[in-house]
Amino acid sequence: MKPPQNVVLWFICVQSLCRLSLQQFPRACTSPDALASKECCPVWRGDSSPCGVRSGRGSCETVLLISAPNGAQFPFAGVDDRERWPTVFYNRTCRCNQNFMGVHCEDCRFGFVGANCAEKRVSIRKNILDLSVEEKDQLIAYLNLAKYTISQTYQIATGTYAQMRNGSSPMFRDVSVYDLFVWMHYYTSRDALLGASDVWPHINFAHEGPAFLTWHRAFMLLWENELRKTVNNYNFTIPYWDWRDSESCTICTDEYMGGRHTTKPDLLSLASIFSAWQVICTRQQDYNRRRVLCDGSPEGPLQRNPGNQDRKRTPRIPSSLEVEFCLSLTEYETPPFDKFSNYSFRNTLEGFANPNDGIANVSQSSLHNALHMYMNGSMSQVGGSANDPVFLLHHAFIDSIYEQWLRRHQPLQTSFPEANTPIGHNRDDYMVPFIPLYRNIEFFISSRNLGYDYDYMIVSVPPSVREIMSSYFQEARQIWPWLISAGLIGCLMTALLNCIIVQNCKKKEMATVEERQPLLDEIQGKTYQTSI
Repeated sequence: MKPPQNVVLWFICVQSLCRLSLQQFPRACTSPDALASKECCPVWRGDSSPCGVRSGRGSCETVLLISAPNGAQFPFAGVDDRERWPTVFYNRTCRCNQNFMGVHCEDCRFGFVGANCAEKRVSIRKNILDLSVEEKDQLIAYLNLAKYTISQTYQIATGTYAQMRNGSSPMFRDVSVYDLFVWMHYYTSRDALLGASDVWPHINFAHEGPAFLTWHRAFMLLWENELRKTVNNYNFTIPYWDWRDSESCTICTDEYMGGRHTTKPDLLSLASIFSAWQVICTRQQDYNRRRVLCDGSPEGPLQRNPGNQDRKRTPRIPSSLEVEFCLSLTEYETPPFDKFSNYSFRNTLEGFANPNDGIANVSQSSLHNALHMYMNGSMSQVGGSANDPVFLLHHAFIDSIYEQWLRRHQPLQTSFPEANTPIGHNRDDYMVPFIPLYRNIEFFISSRNLGYDYDYMIVSVPPSVREIMSSYFQEARQIWPWLISAGLIGCLMTALLNCIIVQNCKKKEMATVEERQPLLDEIQGKTYQTSI
């Protein structure tokens, strides 16, 4: 008999409540001393040294920024904490060696496992509709646990560096593992607070530019990694939802991500665990008015009303043909490297260009953007969209489309713009707000090089001759002593028979010679001519 879902949740919570999480501001780096020194090199517990330097895992190094001009989308400098990330807060961080990574080099690089991070591993992300009942219940339980487990290692910033008086009055707050990533998605997309009451909304370090796909790939990997650590299951992978050609939200049921409330269509069914979730970071206009950042406070229940979106802007869920056209585009990015780019694979997949001709059209929402708009609720606001767990399933599928394009077109790294992109989107820019640091270009590679793949993209390779014959070779190795023995006995028997036959032949030949000898005497009396 299968235990009730709430019992499963309770067991996992008790088992994993004290597990640690990752990202964003390391707790060890939020003190006045750390901010004053601008150094974020926490001690690795394995050898009690900063960055695990005694064990050769890493070392505390100066942050190296590669200067390249940005585009004209953000015509300011020195007004936002996210510029030249992370140097407003820190100019020294851990640089990990070999296959180690993490804020103090405690983890293995993506795709490696083991005590010394020397063993390669490729995890497989599956279609959520193909999960077994146990796998599906496990996913829901893990997400719910992450929603209510406070990170013991990381905090979120609740004020700007200036509001912290240049670090002398830290403003940080605890947050759950799940909400940590919701906050990060908000922080990288929030408006820039200028002087007085002015704001600049045309800034986004994770959207509307070349880094859209690379940033979200890193974001999803870090989120997946933290879910694994929180539940102590390193085989867990985030599934994807293949929404192509769907007539409705097939995962918006109580069995999966939550059905519709019976009387309040904007809310989730009370039978779903997710109906009890509170959202954060959804009130951008209010934050701007008060000149504050999102502090992670609850702001109401999760909202979703799929299918009741503005149909003039988003008529329906995207189709297979639209995805295939997008994949046919050969250029990853084109000038001006933002939402007005034509024939850009990135801009078309993000949803700012027509998926039938590749021409930019910001009045319509297609592909990635279309699904966000279709959900018509928390998912539809950029800053707070990660509140809805559908976000993970959607972006896992977007990442799989990105992976298809990489494998089909095999782009050079120079295909990713080096300069003149929106701020934060240049090839070698560090991604906001990740600590440890990652550059955009580090995720412009195949997912297999990052330790994961998608079930529908695994190529079935015909067995080689060696693989076909291996079973026969194995059987031959098992019986070779008998074969050798039989061969030796056969050789001895053959030699013995040959000896007997030779002896018999010699005796018969001697007898024949004695019978024919007189005839030879008669022949010797004739000449050759007479005989002829």
